Amino acid sequence: MADDSEVVHGYPHLDTARAAITALHKRLSYDGVRAYANSVAPADVAFCDQDDLHLGAQRVAHALVRQLRLPEARMIVSFREMRHAASVELTAGPEYFIELNDRFRRYRRDIGAALAHEITHVLLHRLGLTFPGTRDNEILTDTVTTYLGAGWLLLDAYREDAVSSQKLGYLTPEEFGYVLAKRALLFDEDPSVWFTSPQAYTAYTTGRAQALRDGREPPLAAAGWNGRRRYAKDRRQAQEHPAGRPGGGPSPGSGSSPGAGLRSPGSAYAYAFERMPGDGLRVSFPCPTCHQRIRVPVRGRVRARCALCRTILECDT
Repeated sequence: MADDSEVVHGYPHLDTARAAITALHKRLSYDGVRAYANSVAPADVAFCDQDDLHLGAQRVAHALVRQLRLPEARMIVSFREMRHAASVELTAGPEYFIELNDRFRRYRRDIGAALAHEITHVLLHRLGLTFPGTRDNEILTDTVTTYLGAGWLLLDAYREDAVSSQKLGYLTPEEFGYVLAKRALLFDEDPSVWFTSPQAYTAYTTGRAQALRDGREPPLAAAGWNGRRRYAKDRRQAQEHPAGRPGGGPSPGSGSSPGAGLRSPGSAYAYAFERMPGDGLRVSFPCPTCHQRIRVPVRGRVRARCALCRTILECDT
């Protein structure tokens, strides 16, 4: 929780967030992810000053348990002075104890955001899904919270002006916007109408622009002129230098020939050319939906289907 301190912007954790999306798809499967097609409704997590603090927190926690499709476990919510925004005691259940920072007694509209992150810890604990290290594991939690329809609350808790700032979670506002846009593109929803924070709306639109760029990188057919020109150059070099990197030097791995300058800031599309014995040239690249790597032959227009998320991709290789 950043409170009256500088909020980090940009995409410093984007690689980890993308890895989290892939890990979630692998753990839940196609049908499991599709079960979360509906986000938690704003009315179900609304909290006003007239609500009883503890009863209201229990009500919101119950709504988030339903959203994350957890068994009807009892969430016991309490408040105390603490350094972080919240914490949860991870046990075998059936009860889970969540502690919230005392500041939420005054800022009740953000209780849902804090609870969403902590209850996702419970979900990940039950799924056995974890990343090594505290930092990456917290980024995994933020990403999963957002991707499964409860994390728009975390982004909406971001507020910043000339004299103060507040942000919950470990992702930057733009990264929250990016993951939220990935979900919106998958399920065809518009979360922008739920924001009460103008800064959250701006961060979402910025993140959404980055998410849309993922679908316009080569070798996808929707790639722009600059990307197509760069890709054609790298492909030609891979064809002329099958045993090494374009531009010289040995290639890593077995017959892999990643092109030079393939990755732009914030781009997942570090495509690579590969030539296996007895096979033609292939190009591998991450799926713009789940970021699982896909391999297709280099032979012009091809249609590929991601085996993990089942997205159909039009490619021009």
